[in-house]
Amino acid sequence: MLMTRDRRPAIRTLRGWAIHVLQEAGAIHDCEEHGWAKDRADPHALAHAIDLAREAPPAGLSPDDAIAELRDVLDSIGDTCPECRDGDC
Repeated sequence: MLMTRDRRPAIRTLRGWAIHVLQEAGAIHDCEEHGWAKDRADPHALAHAIDLAREAPPAGLSPDDAIAELRDVLDSIGDTCPECRDGDC
């Protein structure tokens, strides 16, 4: 008999969800060389990410809490890669 397992959710943490939304909206991107997330400082992309969070927050989270998590994650991401010298990336 074939047995199946329940699939794990693709995003397991609230921080992971926030990073995904910020990437989808174009508010952050990865350093091509090292993979660190970098803030694009694009106000339109941030507004789009906030709209996405407001429209579809994670289960059990209010839209205001989802937006607060987005802002917390974005505040923890710099605009330069810590491994690149003199902002080369």
